[in-house]
Amino acid sequence: MNQLGARVVIAGTHSGVGKTTIATGLMAAFARRGTRVGAAKVGPDFIDPGYHALATGRPSRNLDPWICGETAIPALAGRANQDCDLLIVEGVMGLFDGAADGTPSSTAVVATMLESPVILVVDAAAIGQSIAAVVHGFATLEPTVRVGGVILNRVGSDSHETMLRTALAPLGIPVLGAIHRDDAMTWRDRHLGLVPVIEQRAEIDRALGVLAQRITRECDLGAIAALARTAPERSVAAPTLPEPVGRPRVAVATGAAFSFCYPDNLEALTAAGAKLVPFDPTEDAALPDGCTGLVAGGGFPEVYADALSANAPMLADVRARIAHGLVVWAECGGLLWLASSLGDLPMAGAIPARAAMTARLTLGYRTATTLTPSPLGPTGTELRGHEFHYSTLEPAGAALELIGRTGTATAGFAHARLLASYLHLHLGGAPELAAAFVAAAGQGGTVKA
Repeated sequence: MNQLGARVVIAGTHSGVGKTTIATGLMAAFARRGTRVGAAKVGPDFIDPGYHALATGRPSRNLDPWICGETAIPALAGRANQDCDLLIVEGVMGLFDGAADGTPSSTAVVATMLESPVILVVDAAAIGQSIAAVVHGFATLEPTVRVGGVILNRVGSDSHETMLRTALAPLGIPVLGAIHRDDAMTWRDRHLGLVPVIEQRAEIDRALGVLAQRITRECDLGAIAALARTAPERSVAAPTLPEPVGRPRVAVATGAAFSFCYPDNLEALTAAGAKLVPFDPTEDAALPDGCTGLVAGGGFPEVYADALSANAPMLADVRARIAHGLVVWAECGGLLWLASSLGDLPMAGAIPARAAMTARLTLGYRTATTLTPSPLGPTGTELRGHEFHYSTLEPAGAALELIGRTGTATAGFAHARLLASYLHLHLGGAPELAAAFVAAAGQGGTVKA
């Protein structure tokens, strides 16, 4: 069993109001005071948890009830809060925003599951007394959601702050901070969101120090900690992990091009018996010795396409090893790396398809059913995941039947020893998938080219 102690959810009124900056700043500010801070992120995002981990020195966990199922969320939060004094959970989009199909997935739903108070981050840049109506609406829309405080963001001046505080006073919801407008508080963006920490770690670490000082000065950390302690103490089950099913060595793509991987996935593979061996496809000349499995997750292969394509020895090695039976699980960026080309640049050629970047975003949750056996299970295995990419593949493949809010499609590539698709999976609610992959990787000896 794990304990859920002091905890608070940081939510925005809508997407893009700086809640990531403020949530991460709170984590950094408390950590720099000696508080042991646990961190979590509602939804499937990979990049924000990297900032959380740098701020706290601990892995940040994703809490996604759509992918993992509602029953898994308290256990995953308990893992995030293990050996910590305070758990800070960053929300996704606006407080009540979630999957278009109405399935439980919003920050409000997760806050209710965790019995956690919510701090509402309100964009105050272009609002005066009407802020009272905004906060009142968010605080009363859903009775199970407890808005315990407000942080005002992008406040224009001291007089503006006074106006906002005066307007909110009758609501009885305390203002726990007021962050004045400052262009230095705008974080580094890219087409999929923030620039991953792995690319600019030292620079981002320095920025976190400045941010922590700013948050300490403009937010009432004592009141925030007191609010977090109003969450009821709870004992929660430890997350379900698979039993060991083999002892294969599994190569895991890492580095700046492949930084999207949930810690819970790696821990599930390790629990199933895998020995995980990291490598960098932009620098290493070959896959690690003795590996019979390969996990290539998401990231930004398009940004590092020149380096990936120029590493001809690595591309030849992975292509040959897959041909000789290497067991592969590739997601999104890993799919592009294994394709024959990305734009005009040659890639590994282990998958008979050409990848190209586009201006159109493909985004959303997917329920998938495998149409052929794969390392994650037999034909008919159901997978729940998320797509988020600005690329296409030609041909798209026909290994998965994918159902999303816009309809049904087939895509992806699979056979008994390979699954490669755009679908990102979180194994926090599906440890059997880790066991299936490790068992498949452990069936043979060392795969050599």
